[in-house]
Amino acid sequence: MRSPVPRYCARRARNLTIGGAGDSNGYDAIARDFSTMTVKYSCLVVEDSPMMRQLLVLALSRLKSLQVTEADDGVDGLRKLATGKFDIILTDINMPIMDGLKLVKRVRSDPAHKDVPIIIITTEGSSEDRERALQLGANAYITKPIQAPQVIAKVRELLKFETT
Repeated sequence: MRSPVPRYCARRARNLTIGGAGDSNGYDAIARDFSTMTVKYSCLVVEDSPMMRQLLVLALSRLKSLQVTEADDGVDGLRKLATGKFDIILTDINMPIMDGLKLVKRVRSDPAHKDVPIIIITTEGSSEDRERALQLGANAYITKPIQAPQVIAKVRELLKFETT
């Protein structure tokens, strides 16, 4: 997991002498560094396949204003939701322990997360599976194999942002 503070900012912070004559200049420089950061949205990717999870994270990394957190299955996803707030969730359906449909149902029943957009990304391509996922509260349904531009476009649409 990446450090929440960029390395160059951490280095600058370590080199500051608090209370010294140049104190305000150092803090101003750090404030400028943080003001240029572009992370505005957070995303939870719930996928049991490490390779597919990596592909999704790579595709989503094209969106500079999106910070991605990974979960191995539905239970891990719920743990991550309990400790943080996410602006969007991408989940597979077929996973061990807790599948994606149960995750969607649990997220929609939680008042803190009930409005978070959810994208299902799965190999299940039948219209019945799609209908069931959408009825449970998913906002979008993408079948594998995925195309990065399709995933990016859907995330942009649901988060309502234009720039990368």
